[in-house]
Amino acid sequence: MCPIWPLHLIILYLLVLCPLWVLCQAAPELLATFSADTLEMHMDDSYYVYVNVTGTDLLAGDQFTVQTQQTHVATAVWNSTYNLTNDHLDKGQFDGKLRVDCHFLGRTDLTVGRRRDGQSSPITNGSLPIVVIRPVRVVDTVFTTSVAVFVSLIFINFGCAMHWPTVKGCLKKPIGPAIGLAGQYLFMPLISFGLGFLIFPDSPALRLGMFFSGVSPAGGASNIWTFILGGNLDLSLAMTSISTLAAFGLMPAWLFSLGQVVFANANIVVPYFRIAMFVIGLFIPLAIGLAMQRFTPRISAFMVRILKGFSTLLLLFIITFAIVTNVYIFELMTWQILVAGMGVPWLGYATGYTVARLFRQPHRDALAISIESGIQNTGIAIFLLRYALPQPEADITTVVPVSIAIMTPGPMICIFIYQRVKACWGCNLSKTDLPNARKSWETTSHPRQRPLSPASSLPLMSNKQEENWSSSS
Repeated sequence: MCPIWPLHLIILYLLVLCPLWVLCQAAPELLATFSADTLEMHMDDSYYVYVNVTGTDLLAGDQFTVQTQQTHVATAVWNSTYNLTNDHLDKGQFDGKLRVDCHFLGRTDLTVGRRRDGQSSPITNGSLPIVVIRPVRVVDTVFTTSVAVFVSLIFINFGCAMHWPTVKGCLKKPIGPAIGLAGQYLFMPLISFGLGFLIFPDSPALRLGMFFSGVSPAGGASNIWTFILGGNLDLSLAMTSISTLAAFGLMPAWLFSLGQVVFANANIVVPYFRIAMFVIGLFIPLAIGLAMQRFTPRISAFMVRILKGFSTLLLLFIITFAIVTNVYIFELMTWQILVAGMGVPWLGYATGYTVARLFRQPHRDALAISIESGIQNTGIAIFLLRYALPQPEADITTVVPVSIAIMTPGPMICIFIYQRVKACWGCNLSKTDLPNARKSWETTSHPRQRPLSPASSLPLMSNKQEENWSSSS
């Protein structure tokens, strides 16, 4: 038996592991270090970065190259010499200066490579993460503020036009509001959840953006479109109010149930304060409009007369300004994004109208329910995404709710154009058919028959004349 048994087994084990430990602790041939651990920059800006390359495998005449993995996000070029000289060899290191040009939102890594005798090899030890984000601009603040002011004026007009007894009647027979609430918080979350997995199977962030849009409350544009298209405005206002109040409980319920399935590791913060401010911003202008309807009826009547035109101008302003201020979104547009933008609201319209008609709701009510189900408050979805995701992912995933907001008015614009064309066509037909109808009536009537005057429908004798005639006879 071995005199050092069982220590000889441990010694043999250490003799095998020691060479491996030495290899692991050996310095790499080349190591690239940068003056920053992570580079966070704005779009269309340029930044300078210093790089240091050290190692044992350095030869005079070596050339160093730089490259980024995602060239559409950022590119890098040398701003100083990149040829290795004898001075560098004496120092045992190479120092250079890079210029990084940022092009678009996203993340990428900057790496350094070496070219020797026409052959390039990357330096795998050391890379620089680059994050490109969008700067906060004054035009974004102006757009948000102006939309808030105009929407407040619109809701004052809604308060002037709202017939409160009709709203009470809607709540006493809550079939319409119940269908709208089910469409808003049952059909829409399930539709957005299913379409998200179908369209974005490998992108949980985009699925999250789609799901956040589906669980958001109804948007104020639903009331505007309901009024423009001739739907039941009182029912629409009642459903919007109920939907907004229900968002306090139903949004967190969906976000912490199916939302965890979509993005299990997301740190979701439900913006209760934002929703509360939205509720206050909805009811205060309505209350002002109702007060004007009661105490200043003439001003209220004037507000009602300009409501439709003002609502149309507001919609055009929002759509145009949103496109101008978010031009970068169109560079992210793919066919999947477009299909998602069309699928969520358009399926909501179809589902809401179909269910409403199945429950024997009149066309005006079904139209209001359909619009209320399909239109989401994408602003809240964008707000949630900015809390759940870091930059630039927050801006990148914003493309989903923005696409939904852009595609939402499509069917309603088509319906509005159809209504206008039908109305103009009907007026032209009535003007052209009236002389033809009169001519046809005159040719088909008896020659001696003349149209009766309004007096011909009166009795031939009054009651008093009839009594005198009877007594005399």
